[in-house]
Amino acid sequence: MLDSVIASGISIGGFLICIFSAIVLGVLTALVFTYKTKHTASLALSLAILPAAVALVIMLVNGNIGAGVAVAGAFALVRFRSVPGTAKEIAGIFISMAIGLACGMGYVGLAAIFFAIMAVFVLVLSTVGFGENRSRAKQLKVTIPENLDYDGLFDDLFEKYLSFNELERIKTSNMGTLYELTYDITLKNDGDSKAFLDELRCRNGNLNIALGRAADKEIAM
Repeated sequence: MLDSVIASGISIGGFLICIFSAIVLGVLTALVFTYKTKHTASLALSLAILPAAVALVIMLVNGNIGAGVAVAGAFALVRFRSVPGTAKEIAGIFISMAIGLACGMGYVGLAAIFFAIMAVFVLVLSTVGFGENRSRAKQLKVTIPENLDYDGLFDDLFEKYLSFNELERIKTSNMGTLYELTYDITLKNDGDSKAFLDELRCRNGNLNIALGRAADKEIAM
């Protein structure tokens, strides 16, 4: 049971077993590493794709020193790209490298089968929105003047618009004349965000408010 399915050489049956096993384990790995954590669909998709790509590379370079050196060079190209890319883009480059290596070693049919499997796999996952974070969880930053007591200041608004809220951080600004309150919140309904922000502005004297899913994706007002 633990013996290699390609110990006597690569066959279509052994190849399909390895690739589909890598796909299943890749999806499970993506689910594990994205469970209840902030993540992007690009990361989840990359985690699901990479095992199959690595499996093909390992099958092709097993016992071939020259091919191993070539793969090491390809890894260097992926790691030190001059233009930064997303995780999905890097995974695409890695898969392209695997297909090119297969073709370069004469495994044209193997490369074609691998391409067909991965193309369908990626298209299906992209179509169903695999790995997308659909949570209503957001981060709220509210600036208030120092003469306002922030304890209970927004409790009625939070009860009206939010299903969850937690004060994460309090920071002074503008030489101590302002407080910046950072909350982790969950909206009851995404469509209420504008009304929620408008009522917050009336409460904090129309000072700065920022609402976003992450620190680098904020809507400032």
